[in-house]
Amino acid sequence: MRKISIYALLLTFIILQGCATDNESNSAEEVNGQASQEEMESNQNSDLEEQDGEEEDQAGNVSEEEETQSAADSNAEESKEVEKEYQINESTWTVDPITDADPKVALLTIDDAPDANALKIAQTLKKLDVSAIFFVNGHLVNSPEKEEVIKEIYDLGFAIGNHTYSHSNLKDLTEEEQKEEILKVNDMVEDITGERPRFFRAPFGSNTDYSKGIAAEENMTIMNWTYGYDWEKEYQTREAIADIMVNTPYLSNGANLLMHDRTWTMEAMEDIVKGLQQKGYSIVNPDAIK
Repeated sequence: MRKISIYALLLTFIILQGCATDNESNSAEEVNGQASQEEMESNQNSDLEEQDGEEEDQAGNVSEEEETQSAADSNAEESKEVEKEYQINESTWTVDPITDADPKVALLTIDDAPDANALKIAQTLKKLDVSAIFFVNGHLVNSPEKEEVIKEIYDLGFAIGNHTYSHSNLKDLTEEEQKEEILKVNDMVEDITGERPRFFRAPFGSNTDYSKGIAAEENMTIMNWTYGYDWEKEYQTREAIADIMVNTPYLSNGANLLMHDRTWTMEAMEDIVKGLQQKGYSIVNPDAIK
């Protein structure tokens, strides 16, 4: 009887130990399960944070792209081609309206740039808010400083025209020489400004059939003039050139004014512009010329 009791006690002890072990095991599993869940939630939160960060980065990139596109659209809007309202009359060299545009206009052109005064002339015209064409002689663009002058004039909003490389009379040159005289300047101006000239003026107004063909191939408008005086000795002062440019009998609708990169012309430029305006003439924008 005593043996049975001992066995019963031992069996009870073993059962109780097993239960305790199971409970500890279950507790450990629960703890491990909770830890795993917490770790999973932590990882999920980390993933969500990374996703939020990526979304913010994407939003930031979209914003930058939108800003870039907006700036590009703005630049495109500013650089839209001006409506062509005028054309050059190759019989009279006047600027004639091709629409219902104002006929009482004058065109300002400056030859032999950039000698010594072209940039100052451009700055004066910019201050007066009027346009002009600066015709370039290639042999004058003989240094980085002169290239910078052309770039500054262009950046101020002025048209850069082609006046040949060496200012030779084209009628004295072979066709190959004429081609080089013209294309060399076009290439030079494009390298400096990014744009090829739209206007061509032959030295002394002396065009040939061949030079006209080259100008046409290069999509350049041939440009001579209706009057000019600043190379004549009697007009080589500020007062004299300002007076004759405004009060000449040749001033009429569409007048195409020939001037040069000269000190007296630079000094008189404001007087010339204001004198023309006082007579009711608007200064035509070269971009509006076909």
